[in-house]
Amino acid sequence: MPSDERRRISDLDTLKAIGHPLRLKLYRALHIKRTATASQLADQVDEAVSLVSYHLRKLADHGLIEPAEGQGTDGRERWWQPSSRGLTYNDADFDDAPDRAAVYAAASRMSFDQHVELYRAHQSARHTWDAEWRSASWSSENLLRLTAAELAALSQEMGALIDRYEEAGRARDDAGDTEGRESVALHTYGFPFRP
Repeated sequence: MPSDERRRISDLDTLKAIGHPLRLKLYRALHIKRTATASQLADQVDEAVSLVSYHLRKLADHGLIEPAEGQGTDGRERWWQPSSRGLTYNDADFDDAPDRAAVYAAASRMSFDQHVELYRAHQSARHTWDAEWRSASWSSENLLRLTAAELAALSQEMGALIDRYEEAGRARDDAGDTEGRESVALHTYGFPFRP
């Protein structure tokens, strides 16, 4: 049974496992679907089932996903689910050695690149969404003057707000309230910079 907590990745091997582009796409797809087979995910990421199965096993080897019990009617189908509510990783866990910091930086850049790819795909298909969805979606840039403590507090408040919406949406979805419900990507970043 998946944990209700987010898993903090602090070991290098697990970060390397999720830091593979296809594995991260598979993890995200599985997180949205909640449970799926390799063939269902292969269709979604447009890859061969055998390749997807291999990468799902690698994710499972690191405890990032787990078998989903009681799914499907065919005993040959292997169903998977995320093992936690989500994943987090922090540079403080990897800044003790240059090789660890390099893996963290590479994984973070790859994740960001996938965020940009997803947003670009949305922009290209924006016209296919109805007016209600087009007016509900947004992007913004906010340039603030904060202390590190204020940025940390803002991050916690935003995380709590997002958690409330995620929990409410999942509960309604589980209760059968699926009309008009879509997957939504919300990417937020807060970082210092010098102009």
